[in-house]
Amino acid sequence: MPRLNAIFIYPIKSVSGIQVNAWDVTETGLKYDRQWMLINDKQQFLSQRHAPKMALIKTQINNQQLIVSAPEQEDLILFLEPAQSSSTVLATVWHDQCSAQLISAEADQWFSDYLQMPCRLVYQAKNSIRSVDQNYALASDQTSFSDGFPFLITSEASLALLNQQMNLNLSMQRFRPNLVISGCASYAEDTWRKISIGHINFRLPKPCARCSIPQINPETAISDKEPLRTLSRTRKWHNQVYFGQNALHDQQGILHVNDTLIIHKTGSSQPPLEIRS
Repeated sequence: MPRLNAIFIYPIKSVSGIQVNAWDVTETGLKYDRQWMLINDKQQFLSQRHAPKMALIKTQINNQQLIVSAPEQEDLILFLEPAQSSSTVLATVWHDQCSAQLISAEADQWFSDYLQMPCRLVYQAKNSIRSVDQNYALASDQTSFSDGFPFLITSEASLALLNQQMNLNLSMQRFRPNLVISGCASYAEDTWRKISIGHINFRLPKPCARCSIPQINPETAISDKEPLRTLSRTRKWHNQVYFGQNALHDQQGILHVNDTLIIHKTGSSQPPLEIRS
């Protein structure tokens, strides 16, 4: 029977994640997930695509603080719940614009020094609502500073098959999922449309198109040819390569590792079965 094998949150968009055993689900997804983001001088979001060294930035949560660390840097300590401020900017995440609260000059300098490029740290304030693409979501669906959806679901079996095809042993961290499932067949998630994990229902409207970030080794920040080279052969569809499924949630609550996954509705495989080899 499929079960929830791992939970990951990424407090700061595109930096290293935190693995947890149980976590709250809020209106926008996992609590604190991508509540912070780095932007450039044009208020556009930054990611490992622009600054691969972001992969080496680590975060941890302790005593209502977000502790940020990086090689050869003093730790940066942030409040998990920043005080509401009128210092805001209109930040851009892909095609969306949303209100983002500036954190501090100290935080801006910390990230600018490490990445060797000017940037600012922003936070999604409580009154800032970012809707999900209405082609795939309900009007009430929200997300934080994610690329577009509150959850990304992958499976251990799919990664095992991909590693077998590559003759490598890449970690799941390459794909930056929120929820990792065990106990299902490889790419079984391609057919899931409605599932529940524990007491929370999910809709899976589309597969996740992958950019270049999975090529970046999260331990070294060096880019490799894999896994995109193999995914281009085995998972290419409509000129994109896919791994994992984007998901939307219908309830708030708590997810726990080992929660049972129940499949309520399936559909045709996305990507189609016939493209695999």
